[in-house]
Amino acid sequence: MKLLYFAWIKQRIGLAEETVTPPAGVDTVDGLITWLRGRGPGYADAFVDVTPIRVAVNQEFARLDSAIGPGDEIALFPPVTGG
Repeated sequence: MKLLYFAWIKQRIGLAEETVTPPAGVDTVDGLITWLRGRGPGYADAFVDVTPIRVAVNQEFARLDSAIGPGDEIALFPPVTGG
């Protein structure tokens, strides 16, 4: 699955995007984020509080309990502001 990171999430992780293969059982956005936290300090810092994080699965807004699969593109980003 392809992951896209934006704004401060990208800064904390140090990547704009990556392709990952999560272990079996990681089948929701929440499960993915939990798994990502264990990948290193940058990930743990980026996902310490998921409250402000927004998610899109295949370019559609998604919730933490949304299902994900191996071929999905998942974008993780903070709320967008601006005028």
